[in-house]
Amino acid sequence: MKRFWRRHSIILAVAAGVLCLLIASFGNRTATAVYLDQAAARGANTLGLAVTALRGQLARYEKLPELIADYKDIRDLVANPGDGARVAAMNRHLKAVNALLESSDIYVMLPDGLTLAASNYDQTPTFIGENFSYRPYFFDALAGGKGRFFALGTTSLKRGYYFGAPIRPNGGETVMGVVVVKIDVDAIESAWRGGDYEIVVTDPEGIIFMTGRPDWLFTTLQPLTEDRLARTAVTRRYAETPLVELPATRLRTADGHDLISISDRGGTRQYLTVTEAMPEADWTVKVLLDTASVRTQVLTTIAALVLLVALAAMGAAVWLQRRARLAERLQVQREAQEELERRVAERTADLAEVNRLLKDEVAERRATERALRKTQSDLVQAGKLAALGQMSAALSHELNQPLAAARTYADNAGILIERGRIDEARETVGRIASLVDRMASIGKHLRNFARKPNQKLGPVALDEAVRDTLEIVAWRLKAADAELVVDLGPAPPVVHAGSVRLQQVLVNIVSNAADAVEGLPDRRIELRARQEGDRVLITVADRGPGVPEAIAERIFDPFFSTKGVGKGLGLGLSISYNIVKDFGGSLTVGRRPDGGALVSIALDAAHAPARETSHEAAA
Repeated sequence: MKRFWRRHSIILAVAAGVLCLLIASFGNRTATAVYLDQAAARGANTLGLAVTALRGQLARYEKLPELIADYKDIRDLVANPGDGARVAAMNRHLKAVNALLESSDIYVMLPDGLTLAASNYDQTPTFIGENFSYRPYFFDALAGGKGRFFALGTTSLKRGYYFGAPIRPNGGETVMGVVVVKIDVDAIESAWRGGDYEIVVTDPEGIIFMTGRPDWLFTTLQPLTEDRLARTAVTRRYAETPLVELPATRLRTADGHDLISISDRGGTRQYLTVTEAMPEADWTVKVLLDTASVRTQVLTTIAALVLLVALAAMGAAVWLQRRARLAERLQVQREAQEELERRVAERTADLAEVNRLLKDEVAERRATERALRKTQSDLVQAGKLAALGQMSAALSHELNQPLAAARTYADNAGILIERGRIDEARETVGRIASLVDRMASIGKHLRNFARKPNQKLGPVALDEAVRDTLEIVAWRLKAADAELVVDLGPAPPVVHAGSVRLQQVLVNIVSNAADAVEGLPDRRIELRARQEGDRVLITVADRGPGVPEAIAERIFDPFFSTKGVGKGLGLGLSISYNIVKDFGGSLTVGRRPDGGALVSIALDAAHAPARETSHEAAA
């Protein structure tokens, strides 16, 4: 059995190897020719569309110079070039016609090549006063023919196609001037960008003047000989623009395909070239298709054929192996079946026991997690209530002041009413209402702060959270004679958090900062926030003693405090750290380079601000 299998396996391997070599040798040439033909067909279709668009653009303006030249005012103008009023009127007329036709420029030239009137008379630079007698479109039209020329404007430095027509004032053969219409081809060129092909248009000297690749403009795929440069310089087709020869290598395949390799900063790329001439404009249009996709298709095809041969060989080998070992396998399968049934029974019993233990462990861990979350929530609430207890005396003072003022205003209102001074009494009652609103605002913030928050998160407007925080910690700042400087940027960020718990974090951090700067010469506390990508960084900096390195690692431990006895539970930073962690953010404490502590909070940015109807502000 083994000898039979080994002999036939060697024969199959040799046959498959020979077939793969034949596919790699002959299939590569055949597949390349086929895919190049398909690419050439696509390129010919693209080329036809590009040439049609160019011809359509030229045909749209081809007859316009003759129509404009036949206009009576134009003929009268060249007959009386010294009439300033006619020149000014014609300038305005040409500007209006140019805007209507959506052309680039329209201008009138005298027989000596001097521009008399132009649509850009009010622009800088203007064609008026310029002499373009060296342009072919001028002397062709001056000779009574049709002027056609593509060039880079020597004044405007903009590419355009020029149509020229002779002006005959009396309808005779004498040409007294030339009308020129310049059109812009940028709109067509911009549609060529993108895709796996490049479209270029070259002039009679082979210089590229239209292309979807800006770095190919005013370059040539042919050698820049002295004759070509001289002919280009005579007409100043490209003004002073330097002309560059692209490093290109040409190749013609046996199937008649033109290939060209072009090197640039991105490396060397090979293109399949499809060409069509436009004799009416003296242009040559080329479509260059990147052959990278062709090479990829060829490699994919060869790989697929080789893989198919390999799979066929493997299938034959499997079939032979099955024949050789069928009898032996049947016996092995019977023995393996019995052994498998025994092991499955044992493994099933083991898995059932493990599954039961896992269920018990999962239930225990879930109960532990619920207990931990409840404990954390209770600690958060205890921290807030402790902060409220510390606030009580100052808040009593905050409420007593408006109460005393309200009492005084009420007495004054009664006296004013008795004396008939109703307007002053109404103003006094308004002040009482303002004091009541202030007390209600203080009570509202304390009620919201003391309420046990919901665990749901959402967008929270940072400016609203800071404003509410200031209402709560104002007493502490006042007691420490500290100044809180808030800078949330031109557009206050919005973070993904819970509004009440975020307020608690800010209250804890600002209160700690107030404790740190109390009694110091510089009692400024800076709260800043900036959005950096999809994260918002909130920092609170003070100029106190800072956090010593010896206790930096323990700063977030529960019940750890650097304050005196009776001045805190040591839960503030621990609670704040866990709250920020629940938000998906991070809280760190460091030292400022010039002294003091720097607390940094990083949270995810959100898109819509939270309002008072959010989950955590709801009753």
